[in-house]
Amino acid sequence: MEQIKTPFRGIAEDIRGRALCYRQDWTDGIRSRIRILAPTTYIFFASALPVIAFGEQLSRDTDGSLSTVETLASTAICGIIHSILGGQPLLILGVAEPTVIMYTYLYNFAKGRAEVCVWTALMLFLLAIFNACDIINRFTRIAGELFGMLIAVLFIQEAIKGVVNEFRVPKGEDPKAEKYQFQWLYVNGLLSIIFVFGLLYTALKSRKARSWLYGTGLFRSFIADYGVPLMVVVWTALSFSVPSKVPSGVPRRLNSPLPWDSESVYHWTVIKDMGNVPPAYIFAAIIPALMIAGLYFFDHSVASQMAQQKEFNLKKPSAYHHDILLLGFMTLLCGLLGLPPSNGVLPQSPMHTKSLATLKRQLIRKKMVKSAKESIKQKAASPEIYSNMQAVFIKMDNTQPVIGRPERGSHEGENKQANKEENATGTFDPEQHIDLYLPVRVNEQRVSNLLQSLLVAAAVFAMPLIKKIPTSVLAGYFAYMAIDSLPGNQFWERFLLVFITPQRLYKVKEGVHASFVDMVPFKSITMFTLFQLAYFMLCFGVTWIPIAGILFPLPFFILIGIRQYILLNSLTLIISGSWMQLNMKKLLWPSPHILLACLLRYILDELTTSRGRIIFYYSKQKIKNICLIFIKNRKMVFF
Repeated sequence: MEQIKTPFRGIAEDIRGRALCYRQDWTDGIRSRIRILAPTTYIFFASALPVIAFGEQLSRDTDGSLSTVETLASTAICGIIHSILGGQPLLILGVAEPTVIMYTYLYNFAKGRAEVCVWTALMLFLLAIFNACDIINRFTRIAGELFGMLIAVLFIQEAIKGVVNEFRVPKGEDPKAEKYQFQWLYVNGLLSIIFVFGLLYTALKSRKARSWLYGTGLFRSFIADYGVPLMVVVWTALSFSVPSKVPSGVPRRLNSPLPWDSESVYHWTVIKDMGNVPPAYIFAAIIPALMIAGLYFFDHSVASQMAQQKEFNLKKPSAYHHDILLLGFMTLLCGLLGLPPSNGVLPQSPMHTKSLATLKRQLIRKKMVKSAKESIKQKAASPEIYSNMQAVFIKMDNTQPVIGRPERGSHEGENKQANKEENATGTFDPEQHIDLYLPVRVNEQRVSNLLQSLLVAAAVFAMPLIKKIPTSVLAGYFAYMAIDSLPGNQFWERFLLVFITPQRLYKVKEGVHASFVDMVPFKSITMFTLFQLAYFMLCFGVTWIPIAGILFPLPFFILIGIRQYILLNSLTLIISGSWMQLNMKKLLWPSPHILLACLLRYILDELTTSRGRIIFYYSKQKIKNICLIFIKNRKMVFF
């Protein structure tokens, strides 16, 4: 009720917070100079290629009503607007898989999509105005990890469907055509398998080019930064090397109208037909709009949350309310233009942040290595070397960290590994050891998002070239994006640990590993991971249910209820047994009831949002210890 009583509170706070760093958002990107092109190109392909594939899928599912031109145009327009006016510039917008699922289910019902978009925009306005985004804080790690894994599995599913469809005659095509005869369908299918696995393997290898033993440093850096889009170009070029006797259409390529064709031009004038829609259809559009608004609210917010996880150590504030308000305006604009609306997408958003973290790491690393080598040449002592390195880091980062102390996102095992390597060699080698001491830093700016959106806009007019890309290459890129998004997902890390026997767990602890491996019993990790896996299978199964599949965000909202009521009640029972042991009379609290509420909120946030700190992992004694720390620090966390 407090959110309803104070409308516009969240929007005003977001605007004030982001206005303070708006200028820096641009200057930080400009100062990166040509280096900003690497993450820009990387995220452009990560954004454009799925949108192209989704456009072709929409074209099939909507009988050609929507195509690749519309999905690219929507992604470009919304991306440019968000990069300039959005609150969180790390968030990438696009036409995503959930939108495709929703439009597929609703196409036969809502032929007039403009009315649906108008109602959806109105609902998003209300959600932003009345501070509904406060609920985002209840979306804990488990919801984000499950949703990120769901998107990755849906991408894998699309890749598999793409390969299977290469062995079939496309819908609406003449099965008597030469290219659809059995032998040529079989050849087309085999070629698709080669292109899918070829692109997947080479793209994954190119991302690790910096660790190659061969080639110069400049060459390895170029391959690591631009290798993935380069592999798309290489495998597209190889697709033209088939013998001339192979019929045209083998391998199969993208089929989409051009932007200046009549099939695409009529979308831009859809607003003139809105006056002819019967009132009954206008009000009936509220039903699908309600579902789409819920989907966009969840998808956009979770994508933004995943792009600014604690592991990334972001320094600038979030802007959930402002971004939802802006999403409403963009949804309204796309609806009036006859385009499918774009919203925050996964896994592109966290991939964007990771690529910028790599860029920032390279810039800091280069200057810190130079400082360390100069100190070593001057035969400086170890404390002086570290002091000089820290001075360089502070100058570039504008913070006061302690070099070598793990921050959020760094693994405790990294520093243990660094100490082990230094002890083995007896000396500190900047080139080898400095990476293990660097905390995660992200180049938070708007330039890369704006540039990649402009490239997507240019891709709309490059459709004659894009249509030459084989559909199997797009399927391979789907598989690459799914696999590339898994590292850093704690659910995936724990899932892999389940297959390791307890006797071999010491091998994991010897290398770089997450902190929960040392802190949490292996049995507890396994039990919680299996519980999360079962819930994930439930979420994935919902997407396969006909008609009801549009309700797939519902299981994620149920997690909020579990967190707010079931876990909260469980914590109350655990704490009540030891509550009287805490000497609270000596503290000047306004009320024990307020203290209890604040303490429960504090503990629940700690146990469900920190890396490796999940409620099922803790014993009652551990929770009691957290209570004592809370009381001693007099830490108040108000609702």
